[in-house]
Amino acid sequence: MNDDEKTAGILTAWADELRGALGIDADVDIPAVLGLAGVAAHAVVRPAAPLTTYLVGFAAGRAAAAGDDPAEAAAAATRVARDLAAHYPRDTSPRDTSSRDSRP
Repeated sequence: MNDDEKTAGILTAWADELRGALGIDADVDIPAVLGLAGVAAHAVVRPAAPLTTYLVGFAAGRAAAAGDDPAEAAAAATRVARDLAAHYPRDTSPRDTSSRDSRP
C-alpha cells in the first residue's frame, strides 16, 4: 500500500466515524471535497480551503432541510465556488500570507 492509498483509507475511516458521530447518513465525495479545497487554497489563500468546503456543505444542508437534493445543491455550490475562484482578483489579494496561514 502506497502513501496515497493509506491516506485515502484514513480519510475514509475518519469521514465514516465522524458522519456516524454527527448522525449524518449522506455519503461524502472525499476527492471532490479535497479538489475544491485545493482550488480555493491556490486561488485565494490557504485558509480559504476549509471555509469554502464548509460553505458548500452548508448549502447542501440547507437544501436538504428544504427538501431538495443535497447532492445536487452541493454540486451547484461547488460550481459557483470554482467559478468564483477562477475569477478571484489575484492582483488585489495579499501576496504574503504567512501570518494568516499560521495557527494561533
